Amino acid sequence: MRETRGILAVVWLLTLATGCATQGQAVSSDPVRPAVEKAMSRVYPALVRIHVVTANYTRGREQKWESAGSGTIISPDGYIVTNHHVVGKAKWIRCTLANKEQAEATLVGTDAMADVAVIKLKPETMTHQVEAFPYAKWGDSSRLRVGDRVFAMGSPMTLSQSVTSGIVSNVEMVMPRLLRESKLTLDGENVGSIVRWIAHDAAIYGGNSGGPLVNLEGEIVGVNEIGIGLGGAIPSNLARVIADALILENEVRRSWIGLAVQPLLRSSGMKKGVLVGGVVEDSPADKAGLKPGDIITSYDGHAVTVRYPEEMPQLNRMVLETPVGKSVSVEFHRNKKHHTVTLKPVARGRAQAKDREIRAWGMNARDITPLTAIKLKRKNTDGVLVSSIRPGGPCGQAKPKLRANDVIVKIGGKGVKNLAELEKISAGITHGSDEPVPTIVAFERKAQHFLTVVKIGPSEKENVVPEVRKAWFPAAVQVFTRPLAKAMGLEGTKGIRITQLYPALQREKLFKVGDIITHMDSISIEASEPEHADVFPAMVRQFKAGTEVTVTVLRNGKEIEIAYKLTQEPKPAQELKKYRDENFEFSAREMGKLDRTEKQLPEEHRGILVSGVDSGGWASIGRLAVGDILLSVNGVETPGISVLENVMKDLEDKKPEEIVFFVKRGIHTLFLELRPDWSRTER
Repeated sequence: MRETRGILAVVWLLTLATGCATQGQAVSSDPVRPAVEKAMSRVYPALVRIHVVTANYTRGREQKWESAGSGTIISPDGYIVTNHHVVGKAKWIRCTLANKEQAEATLVGTDAMADVAVIKLKPETMTHQVEAFPYAKWGDSSRLRVGDRVFAMGSPMTLSQSVTSGIVSNVEMVMPRLLRESKLTLDGENVGSIVRWIAHDAAIYGGNSGGPLVNLEGEIVGVNEIGIGLGGAIPSNLARVIADALILENEVRRSWIGLAVQPLLRSSGMKKGVLVGGVVEDSPADKAGLKPGDIITSYDGHAVTVRYPEEMPQLNRMVLETPVGKSVSVEFHRNKKHHTVTLKPVARGRAQAKDREIRAWGMNARDITPLTAIKLKRKNTDGVLVSSIRPGGPCGQAKPKLRANDVIVKIGGKGVKNLAELEKISAGITHGSDEPVPTIVAFERKAQHFLTVVKIGPSEKENVVPEVRKAWFPAAVQVFTRPLAKAMGLEGTKGIRITQLYPALQREKLFKVGDIITHMDSISIEASEPEHADVFPAMVRQFKAGTEVTVTVLRNGKEIEIAYKLTQEPKPAQELKKYRDENFEFSAREMGKLDRTEKQLPEEHRGILVSGVDSGGWASIGRLAVGDILLSVNGVETPGISVLENVMKDLEDKKPEEIVFFVKRGIHTLFLELRPDWSRTER
């Protein structure tokens, strides 16, 4: 069952990214030719192919990638309706019109809950100026019936505009239960919570997302969005409302009452109403007195019945579209008694604010929306939510370092309400400084309150001057905390516990995982709290490499003294030899001892560690990933950087059409075929 669920979830996600193939019958037979020509004459000139550079916020960076979709011009001044998942995070948009003319476009507004977005063409970017664009008209999706012929138009596989034919299979399709349980979301919004898709079998492929579903009259009756064996289109009556709101206000305003509802349980015996599954604390519903288990039968004078998933989107829309602040009467049953309460919906806002890269901090972050605050169990929206951290960046180097879902509340003693304040305070701290400025940062992690020091500002210059190697104890350890000591009957004991033996210690067989080290040369290891993690490494560094020390260990309740000669610490990553390839846009370096230990590889294992892959570069397109171990290139083994440099230089001279990288990724090895653009080397 879990396997099936995972496969279905993958199908869904791939569909949201690019659309998904569904089987249908291409328009070719004579009987439908007149209908096709009529539909095409009214809609085809308004079709656009959308090429997008999209921002993805991950690992503390704003990373871009290219994608494509379809859309339809819906007004003579160039407004286009498409999907949120096509352009919702666009940094740059270019459209190809039906006449092959190209124009740039701007994002007008987007709505993740309905997966609808509106962009607008920029006539000034076109080769030939136009006074008015050809546009298509909306149709009434409520008039569709199962068996009606429809046409799917768009740009499958990012090819030129096309049309396919099929019939309506279902006018109120909802997601199968397995997919609903996967909790699929777009920017924090529950996909499908307000949509009942028009299912059809007109063939759609990757790139059709956002294109129109057209009836025999040549009207837009849907916006193609998904594929789960059948194509799924957002009904025009919903898409039009959303598009109009986006054009008018750049957003869709919705209400919120704080209820989680579900279809009636079969065992309830009820024929009418909807079951309250949960009530958010301090929400309008909570203040009105509604409780889990109540069965709502009427909302704002409208009878309510949800026995099946297909009936849920209609109720959700009714609640979300209620005017903010309106007094709404809610009738419900509790313990077989009828009750009536009044509540006032509040503004809902976005489920999730937009991410932004904060380079001076090495993180991506976002404001906290009211809905996000509820999920985080916060009393207000003050603070900045960390969404990801750049490894090795300022936040990643702080001790303790910040992590995704941490909330920054103070910087240098000043309270932070939102991203704008964070950037303003940061600018003041770093003004006039060419070096990072150590700054006390207060942040919250769930119910815990932390302080750390973040070096805010420009990146520190890398110092590649080799340092004198200090002593090193080749093992991973944890602080032997007070609670742990008490639980093990060793109350009052301080020190560290060995959690992993590195190869050098494994060979000597002097220590064991689980040993508790309390003294070194009779000096007590004063570590009993998590923040004392650096105490033991600092003690070891006080000795010279090669010094023999006496290590006092608790093992199985007995105290043991072990003579051990400290080894030399391994080379840090910054001192390992590096390589940068501009043709393929990736970086690599030699592997160090710690790399092999972390990846659980034998000491004799050789290879090149991929340390950087530029988004949108040839290496990225070929699926090379940070952390891959490059074993060979075109069959030539690459045990070290010098060999890699020679191999890549030889390939640049020969300019083959394809290059094969053989890499190790986790427990797997795989071949990656990269297709370079050698013309760059000739410029």
